[in-house]
Amino acid sequence: MDEQHLNNQIAGTVSELVYRNEENGYTILRLTTQERGAVTMVGCMPGISPGEGVSAEGRWIHHATYGPQFKAEVIRREMPSGAKAMFDYLASGAVKGVGLATARRLVDEFGADTFRILEEEPEKLAGFKGITRKRALSIGEAFRRQMGMRRLLTFLTEHALPAQLAMPLYRRFGDVALEALKDNPYMLVDSELGVAFSAADGLALSIGLQGSDPQRLEAALLFELSHNTGNGHTFLPRRKLLDATAQLIDVGSDCLEVSLDALESRGAIVTEDIAGETACYLADLHEAETYVAFRLAEMSAAELLPPKQLDRLMSQIEREQGISYADSQRDAVRIAASRQVMLLSGGPGTGKTTSLRGVLRLFETLGLETALAAPTGRAAKRLGEACGSEGYTIHRLLETRFDSATGQLVFFHDADNPLRADAVIVDETSMVDIMLMRALLTALRGDCRLILVGDPDQLPSVGPGSVLSDLLRCGTIPSVRLTEIFRQAQESAIVMNAHAVNQGQLPRLRNEGGDFFFLRRRDGLSTVETITELCKTRLPQNMGIPADQIQVLSPTRRRGTGTAALNSALQAALNPPSEEKEERRFGDYTFRTGDRVMQVKNNYDVLWRMDGDLQNGMGIFNGDIGKITEVDLKNGTLTVDFEGRVVDYSPEMLGELEPAFAVTVHKAQGSEYRAVILAAFDGAPSLLTRGVLYTAITRARELFIVVGDEAVISQMIRNNRQQRRYSGLRARLSELE
Repeated sequence: MDEQHLNNQIAGTVSELVYRNEENGYTILRLTTQERGAVTMVGCMPGISPGEGVSAEGRWIHHATYGPQFKAEVIRREMPSGAKAMFDYLASGAVKGVGLATARRLVDEFGADTFRILEEEPEKLAGFKGITRKRALSIGEAFRRQMGMRRLLTFLTEHALPAQLAMPLYRRFGDVALEALKDNPYMLVDSELGVAFSAADGLALSIGLQGSDPQRLEAALLFELSHNTGNGHTFLPRRKLLDATAQLIDVGSDCLEVSLDALESRGAIVTEDIAGETACYLADLHEAETYVAFRLAEMSAAELLPPKQLDRLMSQIEREQGISYADSQRDAVRIAASRQVMLLSGGPGTGKTTSLRGVLRLFETLGLETALAAPTGRAAKRLGEACGSEGYTIHRLLETRFDSATGQLVFFHDADNPLRADAVIVDETSMVDIMLMRALLTALRGDCRLILVGDPDQLPSVGPGSVLSDLLRCGTIPSVRLTEIFRQAQESAIVMNAHAVNQGQLPRLRNEGGDFFFLRRRDGLSTVETITELCKTRLPQNMGIPADQIQVLSPTRRRGTGTAALNSALQAALNPPSEEKEERRFGDYTFRTGDRVMQVKNNYDVLWRMDGDLQNGMGIFNGDIGKITEVDLKNGTLTVDFEGRVVDYSPEMLGELEPAFAVTVHKAQGSEYRAVILAAFDGAPSLLTRGVLYTAITRARELFIVVGDEAVISQMIRNNRQQRRYSGLRARLSELE
């Protein structure tokens, strides 16, 4: 769809509704204007009906099939005035229970007072033939709903807030949505609505809230704690919380003390001396951290009776699998036989998978039902293939369900409905945050065994906590660290260079063949051009690796070699526009049939169906990668296939998708690809770190190519700075010992 910025304002009267999505308010209508006559307008216009006057700001676009359309972004609506316009509005079916005949009688009877009667005195309709008092009140209720939505939309427009907020607000609060929003503008900051705190705070101040109002101070404190979970913190030190919040809303930190005390007294924030800090937690994070510490300490203390003749059994497993265990691998199997929980850690090529196969075979011999799980779909699939059994994402293992009583999504398996498994093995534990670990532990039966596997040198979880690192460093949980690189792995330059980087050494960049290559480029443009050429022609033609099995990574989103620039170039090269491919513009992106895309936030309630199967389920999660199979321009929807799980994205969900021809190294955590190309040319110092380079290299299974400047690679290796995460898990486990 080619965009043409012909005009940015339009005004007229709605003459016809072509399409309306009742769930999200996306509408296609015909608008009669003085300047252009009848035109097509599209946008989020919940409840709009023929007869309404509309003025809008936006842009003209050209649809390949339907021609020119005006895409409205800011909309101002006027109630119909005059008998004809009022009749057109009511006769259109805008008000439930009012048809053509009733509309005519209403306008003839009440004239210009019709709308006031419907809203304030609907019982007067009962005097009409065929309209009972019950029906009259029902019509009045329907009209009031229309007016409630209209006033909400007008309020949002007046305060420069997106119209897309109207539908979720109305679903949550109904007729009193506007009043609820005025009572607490800070509700807009929650995860479902996703408005920036600055915008919600601006709204609050604009409608009369004082800068020192307790509601504002408390909302800012809660936001600061919530925002910092995205930086990995489970708590903030009290003084840091007060100072950061004071800076956020430009008040003195002293005046926040009272509000913090009030939140503590209500239990919204929990303060505790832990890890040498006066720690302030959101209540759910405090509960999660204390539960995880208690449960793992309890499991660590449990000693199980190992099977008789364990050494003979391990020798039998070795013969079955045609291998000979190293001493550390034998230790892993032996500890798994006698303890309820174990940590198994190590870098690439150190035999974690071989050890896991041995543990799994041991559990099978003992008659234990074992579940395999990982944080991401790709990691779960890889774990299942390596162990010869089905692997599940942790979310899928726990089964996400909608709780109609609370209106929230919950895990089906919990303390009251635990998993049937006798043992659970979790891979890529470095990606598991404290909330997900709490959910998993809650769902384990009291005697269930748990094996946690991971590489502590990988980047930490996106969510709050440093779970794997804390568990390894506390020293109280039975653990095995695999360090020996096996002979077969030593033949891989990927494995050897990954370990070299992890030890602070420069990888071998001499292109001596094998599976690790460096291509020097001295500027950002040639870096992007080379990567595009590798994906489009060189690797598919010379090495037989198709483009859809190559993943491009970058440390950064912005700058000349960030994912934004790379995605633009790769989309143009690998999936260019054509008459056979529909496309839809959304924000900064143009989504096209055939594009590779990534889900960028956890969505627990989205429904998916299995391609060609009657099976369906719920939940698509941050980091899942799929392919756009259909763009429905009439409905404004996209259909994405996530390796067999098919999801229909409505217009308001499109903000959860991003192009994924190139992704950041952080987003690639837990995934493994046949070939990986890393852009190493520029980026912020906080992103050019040793951990980012190590994680990028270990994402590649067969081939790793780094394109860019060796000076940047050296900079990344020297920069072993790790941002501190405030977490009390390690201290709690040490205390519980």
